[in-house]
Order: sequence, then structure tokens, then C-alpha cells
Amino acid sequence: MDHKMNHSLSCSRFTTLTVAAVLIQLVGLSLFIFGFFPIKPALSGISGPESFRPPWDDVGKNRSVAALPPEQLRRLYQELSELPSSFDRLILMVIDGLPAEFILGKDGDHPKKAFVEAMPYTQTLLSTGVAVGFHAKAAPPTVTMPCLKAMVSGAIPGYLDVVYNFNTQALQDDNIIGQLFRTGRKIWMFGDDTWLKLFPGLFTRTDGVSSFFVKDTVEVDRNVSRHLGDELMRDDWDIMILHYLGLDHVGHIGGRKSVLMAPKLKEMDEVIERIHSTSQMQDEDKGRTLLVIVSDHGMTEDGNHGGSSYEETDSLALFIGLKDQMHGLAGQQSITVDQVDIAPTLAALFNVPIPKNNIGVLIQDTLDFMSEEQQLRAMELNSWQLLSLLQVQLPGMRCINFNKELVVSKCSGSVEKKFCCLYQNAAALHRSWVSKKMSMSNRRKDYIRAAAAYHEFLKTASEWLARRVTDKPVGLLALGVSAMLLSSVILLGLLFHLNKAVSIEGEANLLKRESRPHLRGLDEFFIVVATVGHAISMGSSSMVEEEQYNWHFLTSTLCLLLLREALQVFPAVRMQHPSHNERAGCQFYSVLALIISGRIMRGWHQGGVNWTNLPDISKWLELRGNEYVKYTQIVAFVLVMSLGLFALSLIWKRIKEVLAIMFSLLVPGLLVLKHVIEFQDNTVTSSGSGATLSAQKIYTTLMIISVGTIVAFPWFVLTKKNKNSSSCSISSSTSVPSNAIMKVLLHEIRDSLYVIGWALLLCWCLVQLLLQQPVSSMPISILLFQIYLIMLYSSTTGPPYKQWVEVSTLYYLGMVGHYSMGNSNALATIDVAGAFIGTSSYSTLVSGILMFMITYASPMLFLLSILVHISVKDVSVALQGSDSRQLLKAMLGFPCLVPLGLNSVLLAAYTIVLLLMRNHLFVWSVFSPKFLYVAAATVCIDVGVFIVAATVTYAYAIIASTGKPKGQQA
Repeated sequence: MDHKMNHSLSCSRFTTLTVAAVLIQLVGLSLFIFGFFPIKPALSGISGPESFRPPWDDVGKNRSVAALPPEQLRRLYQELSELPSSFDRLILMVIDGLPAEFILGKDGDHPKKAFVEAMPYTQTLLSTGVAVGFHAKAAPPTVTMPCLKAMVSGAIPGYLDVVYNFNTQALQDDNIIGQLFRTGRKIWMFGDDTWLKLFPGLFTRTDGVSSFFVKDTVEVDRNVSRHLGDELMRDDWDIMILHYLGLDHVGHIGGRKSVLMAPKLKEMDEVIERIHSTSQMQDEDKGRTLLVIVSDHGMTEDGNHGGSSYEETDSLALFIGLKDQMHGLAGQQSITVDQVDIAPTLAALFNVPIPKNNIGVLIQDTLDFMSEEQQLRAMELNSWQLLSLLQVQLPGMRCINFNKELVVSKCSGSVEKKFCCLYQNAAALHRSWVSKKMSMSNRRKDYIRAAAAYHEFLKTASEWLARRVTDKPVGLLALGVSAMLLSSVILLGLLFHLNKAVSIEGEANLLKRESRPHLRGLDEFFIVVATVGHAISMGSSSMVEEEQYNWHFLTSTLCLLLLREALQVFPAVRMQHPSHNERAGCQFYSVLALIISGRIMRGWHQGGVNWTNLPDISKWLELRGNEYVKYTQIVAFVLVMSLGLFALSLIWKRIKEVLAIMFSLLVPGLLVLKHVIEFQDNTVTSSGSGATLSAQKIYTTLMIISVGTIVAFPWFVLTKKNKNSSSCSISSSTSVPSNAIMKVLLHEIRDSLYVIGWALLLCWCLVQLLLQQPVSSMPISILLFQIYLIMLYSSTTGPPYKQWVEVSTLYYLGMVGHYSMGNSNALATIDVAGAFIGTSSYSTLVSGILMFMITYASPMLFLLSILVHISVKDVSVALQGSDSRQLLKAMLGFPCLVPLGLNSVLLAAYTIVLLLMRNHLFVWSVFSPKFLYVAAATVCIDVGVFIVAATVTYAYAIIASTGKPKGQQA
């Protein structure tokens, strides 16, 4: 044993290698993220007069319009576009989060009766043809800022805009708002302050509100509507943007079926009626006004968004005022377009250049009030703009020498040739229509053919550009992957080295090794195979979407292996060691209870993507009503407090100071109970000052208790030890072996970590009872019960025999709990509403931290439980023949390396999967969101391990300050 430990790594070297591996991993992860998700490149500059000429026409390309006055530039664009000046003013009304199916129905069916009754005026406009509506498909990520950028620029934003959504920067790309501003239009904006951040300095009058304070469903919209009475009657504006946030906030709080949804829709309908009626009265005096009602994204049944499901991407585009009556479109409510199509459509309607990076296609049905010549001209301008973009993406593409004989050919060959052919066909048919302008023979038929040819080219080009993979820096990606692989190799190497070096002689204190030789490596082998198999399974999009089933299966199988081992050992223990019957029985019943509780967790939430409609316990509770959910919350609270205080009470006879911690934990516990009873509701989140103040008191109290326990309790233990030492003089006695002193020191550190661990677990559970959705309160208590069971099991398996298996079990249970709390690999399941509990105003940092805490509640809970796990394991046998300097390594080795090692394998494997799937159809809708979750989980693991390591190191430093044998004092 001495020889083995002498050849093991020293504690300082071991720590250095571990920290280096984590830092290398984080650097590699950062390199890969910024390489794989770059800021989407855009053509520099803005569109000008050259956009009204073919791409190969050099006339006017170098002409500067910067010196032209806005009014003159406006007249120039009017002349060059050859399109009518149809509208003088635009009102762009954004109803945040409104699914198009609320207004237009789904799959050709009419909207639900409740929605129709909530918006009678809007439905009347649609049925009479005064309004024409479209399902405008949004591109993921379906959050506000990227979707607004898509609408105004016609370009699909970069995927990392889901992160920038919380800290919006000015939009540098060419966009329709900037084009309208440069032609002298006066623009006013009321509502979501995201517009102010995207377009600083462009608005004449503004009144912005924060879009992230989701508890507010009333004032956030009143702040917009209060301006309508005065502003609509004024004549000193050209563009008015109204961004209503209330409906999105209603969704986040209570989902589509919230009791607040119908009243909110009714409120929006009244706003639409008010705007449309006022605009109609003013059209003769102040010019024609076009009212465009859009939504940035839809929402899931739970009211969330961010992913790529139909419910999330189904946004609205409703045009009111194109024509007094458009009977041809009356009742036609199921047309689907892309959200990026709004930008070129508005450009055509207001005679400004199409934004330079636009990939959208004119919504042809909005141009029906124009003549055939004007419609073809609009499609020609759109085609020239997309041709310019294609030529940048395909440098070898040249479409100058097209057929002059007006012959339509079949398109095939390379991508370049196909695009040129499609455009040439459309241009030829357009010229054919022009040549028959003086003759009415077949003119309508030729128009239809020309329009269809233009549409085919535009859609083909748009779809190709939309799925065009951004060039990625291969070197940066390779460096990132290499760094993560190197980190994984270092961590696994350290884990293997530690496993080899750890003593197994202490196993005889509980069970003879010979009593289970055939089971010695079965669970270890399973964990290795399961981890590798799970990593490989992530190459399937379906397995990514439904990953929770994989974790449930693997964890249940691991628990069954532990149960089988306990059953095999039980008879041998009764025969060879009758005194150990109680321990063996404890192992068996704790694992059995773990399996049963796991099955309850499995049935609590139907997570994932494809099977969320299946019944589960949470849906049953919600259907039974808010009263049942409230009772469940109270029962969960009682269970959490009872279990936490019971676990702490087990040690109070040895350490009386525990009573002070137990009584202090009752204070935040009662505050949480009071908050749950008074303020929490399953359908509405209270945003009053009372609820905010109550939550802030809970945060403060829990923070004081958590930090205070970590900092102060080791000093209590030290004080008690010094008193005992002064009476017994144990630490100064030369007759007491140093090994005995180390065992005493280890015992005191374990007591300290036990109390700190359970105090932190209880504090974390209390804050989760405050933050989580009410229906998810019971899983919190079940997770804490599972931790108690695994600690009971670990405490009866003796010295650090297969300790890494027990820590791996904690890791697996943490992942199972993550999905059982209602999470998935879709961004839509992130609970945004809970991130504003206890906040009186929006803060990106505070809300981000709370959102992180909510999402990773279960993994962090099991990481914190490692402190208790360390306290129940006897690692003294690993110190035989060594000194106290190896104590930290013995305590922290497996508990820190196992979660870091397992996560490093999954991170490196999934990074490689994402790289291989970069051209996959679901790369942005399935694989990329999962990678963001994996990256966030890595941060969670690193933070959790740091808390554990720092807490153990601090407790060791305090308690061991007077407990080292002579000659080892610092």
C-alpha cells in the first residue's frame, strides 16, 4: 500500500492537472461556439439606386446618394421603381407571441370558437376581404430580437441571436426601417424597447417598455395604447410602430389556455378596430394608411417559444387597407409565407430599395391591387436583388448572355446554371408579355406564365440561400474540438489513475471480497458502456429530441444492477456476518425505494418534443384545478422541510450547534410557505410589490444561511475540537500515532461537511419551491428523497470501494431529474416567467442567473449532494501509510473527477456529432439547441464541482489548522 501511494500523484499536482483540464475544456468550448455559430456575414453597405437596375448593369453603381436630400431621394426611388405610390403612411402593429392560427385557423380549418369570439372585428375584416392574412413562418430561434431582424432586413439572423436577444445591439445590416428613414419618413415607436436598441436615433417620438418583465400583462400594453388617441390624429408622422407585449407575457405565465388569453385577444381586437376606423376617416386628408399586423413568433401550449415546432414558428402577417375590398382573397386564410417575405413586400409597397441581404420573396397576393405590369416589375426588382446575392455566394455565376429569342428552356446542370436558367426563363416570358402589350391576344395567359416563372426562380433562390451553410473557420473548429478531446483525456486519465491507486483493503470491514466476485465489475462495466452508448445515440435527431427516455432507461438499469447486487450479497452477509444484517437490508430497501421514486418521476412530466401531448401526473393535476396544485405544493414543502431537518437532526447529539442551523432554516421555510399560499397560482404569477418583496426576503435569508453555514460551521467544529484537545491533549501527545490523529481529523471534517451539505440542499430546494412552476414542486421533494436514499446506500457500502459508481449514480439521477422537471432539448421549455420572481425591474444578469437556476435545478442539487456523500464515506483506508496532505485528494478525488469526466465525454462526443451534422436538415432546429444545453450543462457541472471543492478545502483548512501532527504544520 505504501508503495502504491508513493507512486500516486501528489495532491497539488493532481489539482493542477484537474484545473488545467477544465480550463482547456472551457477554452475549446468557446472556440467551437464562436466558430460554429459566427455572426451571420452580411453584404456591407445599403441598397440604393443600383437596386433598380440589373446586377450586370454598371450604370449608376458608383452614384452616391448620400448628398441627396431625403425628399429628392424619395422621388428618385419613386421614378426608378416604376411602381405606384400606393400608401403615404404605415402603421406596423406587432402583437408579440400571437400564433397565426388564433386568427387564421390551422390546416384549412377556421380558428377555434373562443378565438373568433374574442376578435370579432378582425374576423369581419378577413371575411369581407378588407384584410388579407398569412401564416408567416419564422426561422428558429423563435425569440423576439432575431424575428424582428428577419422581418425588417429579410435576412435570417445568426443562431446565437438567441443569446444576444437578452442584450440587444444596434442592427448594422441594411433594413426597411433604415430605408424609410433615409427617404425622409418620420418614424414613431411605442412599446418593446428592443426597437430602440436595434435602431438608435431613427425614431422621432418613442416610449419604450422592457420586453423581459413577463409578470406584467396589463401596464405593458396600456403604455402603448395610451398614445393612440393623440398620435393617430396628428399629421406629423409617416411610420408608427406599436409593439404590444402583453399577449406574450400571458403565454409565458399561463400558456395558450390561460384565463387571461381571451381578454387579451379582445383588447388587441379593440386596438385594431380603433386604429383602422381612425385611419379610414383620415385617408382623404392625410393620405392612405396601410395597417400591417404581425407577430414575431408563436407559442407552445405552455406559452413558451424559441424552438422550431409549428406552434412556435407560426407567426402572423395581416395586411389591412391594401384595397377597400379584395373579394378574390376573402376567406382565403391558409396561405403560408416566410417571415422574411415581409421586408421585400413593404419595400415594394413604399417604393424603397429592397434590403441588400434580403432572401425573402414578395408576397404576391398583397400586390393584387396593382396592374399586371406593376406586379411583374416588382417581381423583376426582387429577382435582381436575389441575383446580386447569389452572385456573391456563387462567384462563378454569370447570367448576362441570356437568350434573346424568348425561348423557355428546361433547367438542369450545376447550381449556377440552374439559377441562371430559371431567371432567364422568367425574363424571357416577361419580355414576351411586354411585346404583346398592344395586343390583347393571350396577354393574360402570358402574364400568368411570367409571374409563375418569376415565383419559381424567387422561391428556389430564397430556399437555397436560407439553407446555405455559413462558411465556418475549419481551423478554429478543429482547435476547439482538439482542446475538448485533450481535456477529456486528461480527466479520464486522472480518474483511471485514482481508481487504480485507491486502496480496497477497507472492503473487508463490511463484506468479504470473495462473497461477490462475479459482480465485482458489472456496474462499472455498465456505466462505461452506457456513457459511450448514450454519446453515440446523440447522432440521431430523434434520440436528441427524446433524450429523457434514454436517461430514464439507463438510470433504471443501473439501479436494478445495484438492487441485484444487494440481493446477491444479502444471503452471504447473513451467513458470514450476522451483525451486518441491518446494513445489507438498508442497501436493498434504499435501492428499491430509489427505483419506485424514479418511476414516479418518470410519469410526472412527458418531456421531449414529440410526445408532450401524452397524459402525465402534472397534466392531471392541472386539469383537476388550481386547488389540487396548491395542495401538492404544500405537501412538497412539508416533505422537503421534514426530510431536511430530520437528516440534520441525526447529528445534533454530537454537535449541538446543528440546532441553531435547524431553527434558522425554519425562517425561510415559513417564508416560502407563506409566499406559496398567498401569491403563487398555477395560472397567474403575481407581480405585485408584496410578492416581489416576499421573494426578495426569501432570497436574502437563504443566502445568509447558506454562506453563513459554509463560513461559520467549520469554526464551531474547530472550537469544539480545541476544547477537547485542551482536556485530553490528544494532538500534542507523542504516544498517539499520526494515523489516529488523521482519522480524528477526518471524522471532524466529515461532520462539518454533513451539516453544510444538508443545509445547502435544503436551501436549494426552498429556492426551487419558490421559482419552479407550482406543478413541479413535488418532483423537488422526490429528488431530495432520492438523495437521502443514495446517501443511505453509500453509508452502508463501507470504505471507498467503487465510490466512483456511487458518484456516477448521482450524476445519472441529476440528469433524470432535469427532464422530469419538465425540461427538454428544445429552447421552448425554458421557464422565462420564473426568472422574474422577486425582481422589481429587468436585469439581464439577475434574470439570467435565475433562469439558469430554474433550468438546472436537478443537476445542481445532486452536485451539492456530493458534500453529503463525502461526509458519509470513510476514506481513511486510502491514507494508510500516507500523511494528511493526501486527505483532500482522498475526499475530493472521485466526487470531483467523476462528474467532470462524464460530462467531458458527452461534451466532446456531442461536439463531434454537431460538426458531422452541420449540413443536416435539423442542424438548427434539433442539434444546435441541444449543443447550447450541453454547453450550459458544462458550466453547471464546473460551478457545482467548484462549490464542492472550495467548501471541502475551506473546511479542511479551518479544522486542520491545529490538527496536523507535529512536523506537518504549515
